[in-house]
Amino acid sequence: MWQVTRERSVHYLKDGKVSSFDAQRVILATGALERPFPIPGWTLPGVLTAGAAQILLKSAGEVPAEPPVLAGCGPLLYLLGWQYVRAGVPIRALVDTTRHEDRWRAKKHLLSALRAWPFLGKGLQLIRTLRDAGVPIFEAADDLRVESKHDADGVERAAALSFTTQGRAHKVEASVILLHQGVVPNTQFTLSLRAQHHWDTAQLCFAPTTDAWGELDVPGIFIAGDGGGIGGALAAAEQGALSALQAVCQLGAIDAATRDSEAVPHRRALANVRRIRPFLDSLYRPRDANRIPRDDVIVCRCEEVTAGDVRGFVELGCVGPNQAKSFGRCGMGPCQGRMCGLTVTEIIADARKVPPGEIGYYRIRPPIKPLTLGELAGEE
Repeated sequence: MWQVTRERSVHYLKDGKVSSFDAQRVILATGALERPFPIPGWTLPGVLTAGAAQILLKSAGEVPAEPPVLAGCGPLLYLLGWQYVRAGVPIRALVDTTRHEDRWRAKKHLLSALRAWPFLGKGLQLIRTLRDAGVPIFEAADDLRVESKHDADGVERAAALSFTTQGRAHKVEASVILLHQGVVPNTQFTLSLRAQHHWDTAQLCFAPTTDAWGELDVPGIFIAGDGGGIGGALAAAEQGALSALQAVCQLGAIDAATRDSEAVPHRRALANVRRIRPFLDSLYRPRDANRIPRDDVIVCRCEEVTAGDVRGFVELGCVGPNQAKSFGRCGMGPCQGRMCGLTVTEIIADARKVPPGEIGYYRIRPPIKPLTLGELAGEE
């Protein structure tokens, strides 16, 4: 699927042919993207996101040829480590950027999180498995940097991860560095619809604004799951059920009383699975330095624009991400801003001393997924 219009026309590619149809209602389930992790050296060969590594493991059974370093924060980091241990993959180290103050801040949400004990229990089991396997775990890591060296062919590649913990310097040698600092809603489709979005101060990202049924301010179009705000797979299923109930009610298949009655168990289940979210959002809140990098760090990988370049654009009068495109092509590469959008927003917000919500995000245009001109010309 490469475009959905405000009039609910759905355009898609199948078997090399572009087609479209008009829908009475649309429920989007776009999922999440990994948050950018712009640190020195993050664009070097050998550096991947933990999510990409997990996809390779699950879809193709591919694992790193040499012991990797896992670095950052968030449940996925420990889940991937657990999966590697189960698969017999040695891990050089797990470098956790979660600060001690993050743990203290999360404790005020612990009582609510305890009501979702199975999730906490699973997390503790992941950590226990890693420790039992002898994986070195460094906590409260700061000042992360991927060190490099040239291989026999003269190609510069990742060679080690340097960092500090409580003022002590560390360097773990590894040719594979897997970075992760949480996930954020995949808003490419909802942004292309010009739907209303807001800055989520708890999850530090933009999310589409919806009503209690998941409907956008674009009539007849809904968003369910992580694309509307990070909640996990179980929450996504309940949100999808609520959106479906409202959609069929709007189409006259059921009345409002039936809709509301059938929604009760789904709302109850959704509230239960969301209990742990404030705890996780506080515990794994990404560090400012790992979201708003220093000047020499590349922000836009596609166009090789640094954080210093973006700050320079602000000094020249740039007020937001869309204007930054004309200054330096940020967000105009193949990734369509997926890898740099949030970072550029936060850098500009920090430089201008205003909230990210006032800065906004890139104006996303279709096609959302790559198409050839030949495919587009042959649309039926």
